[in-house]
Amino acid sequence: MAFMAVILSYLIGSISFGYLFARLFSSVDIRSLGSGSTGATNISRLLGLKMGLVVLVLDVLKGFIAVFLGNLVLPGTAFPLLCGLVAIIGHNWPVFFGFKGGRGVATTLGVFLGFSPLPALIVLLLFCVIVAITRYVSLGSLTGSICIPVYMQITAYPPEYFLLGLAICLLIIIRHAPNIKKLINGTESKFGEKIDSTLTKR
Repeated sequence: MAFMAVILSYLIGSISFGYLFARLFSSVDIRSLGSGSTGATNISRLLGLKMGLVVLVLDVLKGFIAVFLGNLVLPGTAFPLLCGLVAIIGHNWPVFFGFKGGRGVATTLGVFLGFSPLPALIVLLLFCVIVAITRYVSLGSLTGSICIPVYMQITAYPPEYFLLGLAICLLIIIRHAPNIKKLINGTESKFGEKIDSTLTKR
């Protein structure tokens, strides 16, 4: 049962709503445009803020559902967090779409909303403040991800919880490596910028 929950979590994470919406409403492969991500930020640059918000909610739900499945199988353990991690991996490397997906930030938010709602909302608020000030979604995402293992450490979660939280943090940092380089170089795209569907990704 636990094994099936893990597999199902990965498959749920592999549903790339950003890719599907871009194909449906713009007939393009979103992975070839802008940042190359299938996430809400890149979708909002192509299809507008409303469509980006729809993708955001759906990607959040993937992480939330994975944790819910884990709680059904092994409640009161770190297993739900493991299912969440697997869903994030599915979002980043979706089996249905050639293993090319997003950065996993929205799905991570869904995982921690299902696992520890109040800290997740605090991190979300921090993310919003950073993006509002800097207009860099990637900077807000990186800061929020670092808060996950830090919170687990200072609140004395068991080691297995902390290690899974650290793994999620490192996964987001690795996936944002191109964004980190652009932030350092001052070439990172800011929130609200549009992309031309005739141009390939930068």
